[in-house]
Amino acid sequence: MFEVRIHGRGGQGVVTAAELLSVAAFLEGRHAQAFPSFGSERTGAPVVAYCRIADKPIRTREPIVAPDALIVQDPTLLHQVAVFEGLRPDGYLLINSAKPVAELDIAEVTGRLRAERLLVVPATQLAQRILGRPVPNAVLLGGIAAASGVVSVGSVTAAIRERFSGSIAERNVAAAEEAFTFVQNEIREMAHA
Repeated sequence: MFEVRIHGRGGQGVVTAAELLSVAAFLEGRHAQAFPSFGSERTGAPVVAYCRIADKPIRTREPIVAPDALIVQDPTLLHQVAVFEGLRPDGYLLINSAKPVAELDIAEVTGRLRAERLLVVPATQLAQRILGRPVPNAVLLGGIAAASGVVSVGSVTAAIRERFSGSIAERNVAAAEEAFTFVQNEIREMAHA
């Protein structure tokens, strides 16, 4: 089973991201579940959503405490909430930030993760440019597809098109595909460094 925990703030599409990731897995013939965890249900409040992907039925329903992948949609949460709690040493960490990892002051995590699995994507900037709104969820799904390979970018874009229509769908697809390419290039550069 591959478990993903997504941290963000209300209004950033955290719950939608988990749902889209689960639909992408379903489209590949796999089993998946997605569910949120809310504290205060208001725009800007911290929100956590979970997604499990497996090749056989998923029986567990508990929150994910030891994720294989962690997506942080809002970098202001890095030092406000225990976002890194339980992240496996071989896990993937994808952070929405225009700053490089070295400038995020997260040495407690960088020292225990493999460099090619610790990635930043300027998701808010990409979303603003492509979507006209600073909603990073589709962007980061393209990024996690490239980083982990848990689902294909084609399945992510198909899930987006299933959920949305018209220009909204196509702009989100373009954002996810651009992030997929961005992350692939980042991983390639690290391999050659």
